[in-house]
Amino acid sequence: MTTRRDAMRLLGAATLMGGQVAVAGRTAAAPATAPAAGATGWQVVTSAPGADRFAARPLGAFQPAGQPPETDIAVFVDTSKRYQEVFGFGGAVTDAVAEVHATLTPAQQQAFLAAYFDPRAGLGYNILRTTIHSSDFGSGSYTYVRDGDRSLASFSIAPDLKLRVPLLRAALAAARAHGTDMRVFASPWSAPAWMKSNQSMLAGGSLLPEYRDTWARYVVKFVQAYEQAGIPLWGLSVQNEPMAKQKWESMIFSADEETRFLGDHLGPALTAAGLGRKKVIVWDHNRDLLPQRAATILADAKARPYIWGVGYHWYETWAGGEPMHRNVAAVHAAWPDVNLLMTEGCIEKFDPARLQDWANGERYGREMIADLNAGSSGWVDWNMLLDSRGGPNHKNNFCFAPLHASADGQLVFTPIYTAIGHFSRYIRPKARRVGATTSRSTLDATAFRNADGRLAVVVMNRSDQPQRYRLFVDRQEVAVEIPARALQTIVG
Repeated sequence: MTTRRDAMRLLGAATLMGGQVAVAGRTAAAPATAPAAGATGWQVVTSAPGADRFAARPLGAFQPAGQPPETDIAVFVDTSKRYQEVFGFGGAVTDAVAEVHATLTPAQQQAFLAAYFDPRAGLGYNILRTTIHSSDFGSGSYTYVRDGDRSLASFSIAPDLKLRVPLLRAALAAARAHGTDMRVFASPWSAPAWMKSNQSMLAGGSLLPEYRDTWARYVVKFVQAYEQAGIPLWGLSVQNEPMAKQKWESMIFSADEETRFLGDHLGPALTAAGLGRKKVIVWDHNRDLLPQRAATILADAKARPYIWGVGYHWYETWAGGEPMHRNVAAVHAAWPDVNLLMTEGCIEKFDPARLQDWANGERYGREMIADLNAGSSGWVDWNMLLDSRGGPNHKNNFCFAPLHASADGQLVFTPIYTAIGHFSRYIRPKARRVGATTSRSTLDATAFRNADGRLAVVVMNRSDQPQRYRLFVDRQEVAVEIPARALQTIVG
């Protein structure tokens, strides 16, 4: 496991390198054209196994592009091809995150905020996800009302006020200090047991028809209570993983049931409470059923006006197959006006021996490039901080996170944190994806033009050998070296 010294060294390197790159990124905006021949001021930021993270160096001078032979490796960026706008990047503040954060030393609590919300030295997150009452990540199950209270007169978010709400307040304050417009959205894992067919918050079950209005009012009360507690909510998802029967908090909604609940109950309840401007995300589950779910709910005239976008997760590989990025692309092609947002992903089956496994970061790099190229407007990770066991989780569903806490209250940075940073630091909200392709399958790439005019090109080397490639930006090119298994962001 990473030592305290290693953790602080990584944070220090992130501070130095992130600040250097971001300072360059905040100079006068570059024109939205190709680099001039001989152009300087570009940087290559590289992270590789066994090397420094976010190591920055100047990029060589661009020259007029020539015809590459088929023996050369190339990355082609075409800034004239413009695609989706970036909504942003973020992670989740669960009860587990808040519980672990409370065990950190005061200095490390501040370091946690800098690591995630400083756009120069950290990840620059602008999205936070949280839960409506409990999920599996926390010390136990709970709701906000007494059993059977159909009037919801007993409703109280008191459990959240102990740790989770204070952490969210601190996160919002840290984001504001950096000029970030933070978007917080919340997702329910289950209605209270007495509203469900199986009389349990756990193990699936469905919402009983006679409680649809009650559950909608419960969600409205949650939004109101959080806002009164100083946590303005940007939006909601209707249900976390509505087709998964889990041993922890879970609830089943078919496509028709989710459509009717949103169109006939939740949407009207939000509107009646003056919350009609809140954004609603549907599906919030894996890519496998994404096209079917989108086709059903987006076609409904009553539900569609409430929908901001379709959320999805990456866990479809549980069945043994490959990630279904092509389903994201298919939905984006069919409904280009609907936002697609990766709303949850983590590496499961925590093993402390794999805490610093570079392959964990590589998985994030591959998935983020593929999702963004398929049309996703952003990427939201799962738990932002877990303990040295990958929890707490009251059903022992222990997982990896970008940051873990050591037994003595110190932050431990993992390769997952590094991988996310190669995107979130340099691809900012309102950036626009531009064309990016590679001439070899050993390299993956995506590219974005930021609102200030600067370009960010993320390249990943999937091979065990260093690669020399020709980076073409429109009609100019420059040679770039990328180490084996490295992630690299070219900014300029």
